[in-house]
Amino acid sequence: MTLIISSTILDDLLRYAKAVAPEEACGLLFGEGRVIQRASPTKNIAVDKQKFFEIDPAALIAAERNMREGGKAIIGYFHSHPAGSVEPSQTDASMAAPDGRIWLITNGDEVAAWQAVANGQIFGRFDPIPLDCDSTNGQTAES
Repeated sequence: MTLIISSTILDDLLRYAKAVAPEEACGLLFGEGRVIQRASPTKNIAVDKQKFFEIDPAALIAAERNMREGGKAIIGYFHSHPAGSVEPSQTDASMAAPDGRIWLITNGDEVAAWQAVANGQIFGRFDPIPLDCDSTNGQTAES
């Protein structure tokens, strides 16, 4: 399974992560199936934003409500490791529900995609997912 993301969305995520560094950036991924159609940054409300992220619950609740009312589906989350790897951390694994949602992680230069599953390859929680941003020709999936 390959995750499709436009180069425009990918570039926006990289810029956002660099802009908030050294704090961790975070947000929601919306789409359909394995296509990311939109990424929406949210406020990081973690106490130590340089080491952790916590998506603003108000933004998450609003997105879940919108999804239930026919809006775009939340297919996952994104966050940054400003001075680290694009692989999930043990903390990421302990916070992730095995719900099949996507976790996109960036360090501001690179991006990797992971699926939160039971018995995953990484820390028993994440499986890697290949990213494809070439097939979209730089357009968002909604264009």
